[in-house]
Amino acid sequence: MTLTNYREVGREADNGAGFQFEFSCARCSHTWKSPFKPYRKGQLAELVYKFAYFLGDRGSLSRTSTGVAKVGEKSAKEAALQEALEEAEQRYAVCPGCEKTVCDNCWDARAKRCEDCARPGGSSSARSEGGKAGGASCPNCRSPLDGGRFCAECGFDMASTHKSCPGCGALCARAARFCTDCGHGF
Repeated sequence: MTLTNYREVGREADNGAGFQFEFSCARCSHTWKSPFKPYRKGQLAELVYKFAYFLGDRGSLSRTSTGVAKVGEKSAKEAALQEALEEAEQRYAVCPGCEKTVCDNCWDARAKRCEDCARPGGSSSARSEGGKAGGASCPNCRSPLDGGRFCAECGFDMASTHKSCPGCGALCARAARFCTDCGHGF
């Protein structure tokens, strides 16, 4: 299982001198941050930059320290991400019914599904019926739509691929000639 519910937050926290990742639950928006993994070359480069700034050399010494920091940064980031993923897999699970990544609080261990899919009439049955809003689900993240122009989960602009029925308001594919809910012609 490979989790995709993360974003990198380490660069924001420490000027690129380390790596940290934030994982989130697709159901309750609970977040967890991996431990900060310092990147020593990045910390050294930051120190050299500050030292050079006080000496008045803002050119060659700064570029050199940045170049040194870039060497090995990709492999260090990948190693930090791998460690974070291993820890996050103990806290999050991917639901086979709706394919959302959920935290332990939203996971039903007996049913081996998220709480939405585990209860009768949950997301997995809604997904097999086509979801909400005229059978539409977001083409980007596949979550059921509640209507509106943008997906509530990922912000995808539905107007690029869907249109609303003037009769009932259901979302239909842009190429549809008739509404899938009420039969209204476009």
